[in-house]
Amino acid sequence: MSAGQNLLRLSGLTKTFPVPDGGNRTIIDVPEFSLGAGETVALRGESGSGKTTFLNLIAGILSPDSGSIWVGDGDMAALGEHRRDRLRASKIGYIFQTFNLLQGYTCLENVLLGMAFGGRADEARARALLERVGLSHRLGHFPRQLSTGQQQRVAVARALAKRPSLVLADEPTGNLDRANAREALRLIRETCAESGAALLLVSHDPDVLGLFQDVRDFSRMNLALKEAGP
Repeated sequence: MSAGQNLLRLSGLTKTFPVPDGGNRTIIDVPEFSLGAGETVALRGESGSGKTTFLNLIAGILSPDSGSIWVGDGDMAALGEHRRDRLRASKIGYIFQTFNLLQGYTCLENVLLGMAFGGRADEARARALLERVGLSHRLGHFPRQLSTGQQQRVAVARALAKRPSLVLADEPTGNLDRANAREALRLIRETCAESGAALLLVSHDPDVLGLFQDVRDFSRMNLALKEAGP
C-alpha cells in the first residue's frame, strides 16, 4: 500500500450504550472518515466526548451497531472476535490512555509480548525502543515499580515495537510532564514515519494538538455530539 492510499476507511459508523432509565444513548455516529497510509491526524475533543470509544471501535475492541471499519483489506465490523484480534495484532499499535500493561511481566517482557501477538518478538528492537524512551535501566522492572510516566513510556514502546501499519494513540501524553510528553510524541511520529505507518491521535490538550498540522474537530465528525446538544 503506497502513501496516500486509504489504510483506514469508516462508513456509517454508530454505537449506542444503555442508560439507567432503560433507553439507549448514541455515543458514536460518524458518517465517514478515512486515513491514508503514512498520514498523521490529530482529533480534538473534550474528555467524555466519545474519542476513546471511537478508537476502540477502530481497533475492534468494541463492535459497532452499524457501519464498516476497513483497516487495509479487512472490515473490523464484519469479523468475529478471533479474527478481529488477529487483524488488530497484525495491523494496529494501540497506545492506551490507561496503559494496559501486564502487571506480572517486566517492561521488556511487556514489549516482547506485544510483538509476539503480532507474529514475531524481536528482543533487540524491544530493547532499542525502551532505550529510546529512556528506560534502558528499567528493563527488568515490573509496572508497579515504575512511575506513572514511565509506565506510559513502556506503553508507547510496546505499541510501536511490532511496526504496525496504523497507530492509535489515546491521550498518549496525559500522564507525562511537558518535556517527556514532547519526547514521547517525537518518538511516536518518528517511528511511524520510519515504517510508513499512519497515526491517529486523540487529545484535548492544546499543547499536544499544536504540534500537529492536520487537526480535526471530533465534534464536527461525530453527529451524536450534535444530537446530544449542550
